[in-house]
Parts: sequence; structure tokens; C-alpha cells
Amino acid sequence: MGGQYRIRGDKYPRMRPRRRRGRLVVLAVASVAALGMVGWGTLQLIDVFTGGGGEASAAGPKSDCGTRATPSPSATAPLPKPGGITVNVLNATTRSGLAKQTADELKKRGFKIGDVGNAPKAYDKKVKGTGILLGPAASLNTSLPVLATQLAGAERRTDATRKAATVDLIIGDRFKQLTKKPDADKALTALVHPKPTTSASKKSC
Repeated sequence: MGGQYRIRGDKYPRMRPRRRRGRLVVLAVASVAALGMVGWGTLQLIDVFTGGGGEASAAGPKSDCGTRATPSPSATAPLPKPGGITVNVLNATTRSGLAKQTADELKKRGFKIGDVGNAPKAYDKKVKGTGILLGPAASLNTSLPVLATQLAGAERRTDATRKAATVDLIIGDRFKQLTKKPDADKALTALVHPKPTTSASKKSC
């Protein structure tokens, strides 16, 4: 070409592309955002596998899944010893001599004996089971459980109007004898000194 557009000399201007600074800035921001998302995801995975991290520590140790020993609830009142219980032995059957025989055996086992004889009309010949243990309302969790260790299967009843602290052992038709002493002693020991009960529970971890 000629005129003012004529190229002179042996060097030509280089055709350089414009720098795309805007695209570089966008790429840098995207990279930072991606790294942030990766880091956040990693923290979430750690929380899942460790059970919550700091929140778990603040709330205290979580209970382990599996079998745990749970103590038995203690009695609402101290249990008396056999020597502190006075028992009236009453026979509601047609068999004679059961009241005295049973009273003598209870005395050997440490119980105090009160009245010995026939059951009152309300119970005479009306007790179909092994027997009934009857006492005031306060004896429900004190004297009656202790006496029940001597006659397995006996029904326990309370009389709210009864004032005397004594308890009755009313012999029923199915009565044969008191619980054998070794078994009664074991039952009494378990009652006074209960062992923790083991209960298995499955929990999701």
C-alpha cells in the first residue's frame, strides 16, 4: 500500500490478544469457592462418623449401644428383719393343726408369733389358694414382702382400717408347707440386697 498507510522498515507490529483479566478473576473466585465447599463437606463427613464432634462433648458422653446393667429400684421404706415382724397364723381350711405347725416353723425362722387359731368368718373355708398375707396399708412394702418369702404364691392384701402393726398369715386350701428354708433364705437375701438387673436394649448409633 502507499501513502500514509505504507509500511516502512523490516519490522512489523505484533498482533497481541487483549488480556482477559475478567476471566482470570472469575476463575480465581470459582477455585476458592470450590475449595471452601470441599472443606465444608469434609467437616460434615467427620461429624457423621464421630457423632457430632464438639456438640457431643458439650452434651456429655453418649450411652453405648448394647447391654447395660440397670439397678433395681430401692424399696420405698426400710425392710424390717423377721424378728421385727409379729405374725398371726390363722387356719382357713378344714385340716386341723396347720396353724400351730406353721407358727412353730415361722418362730424357728426368727419371726415373732401373735395369735394362732382358726381364721375369722370372712376367710374361713374361703381361701382357695396357698394363703393370704394380710396387714395394714403401711405393711405393703415392708412386712408383707418379707413374710412372702416364707410362703411362695401367697396373695398379699392390705386393710386401710387396720391399726395394729401385726400381719396375718391365713392358710388356704392349697397350702402344703412353708417354702423350704434354704429357698426362703435366698429369697429374703435377694429382697434385702437386690442385684442390678441386666436389660438388653438396641439403639441406633
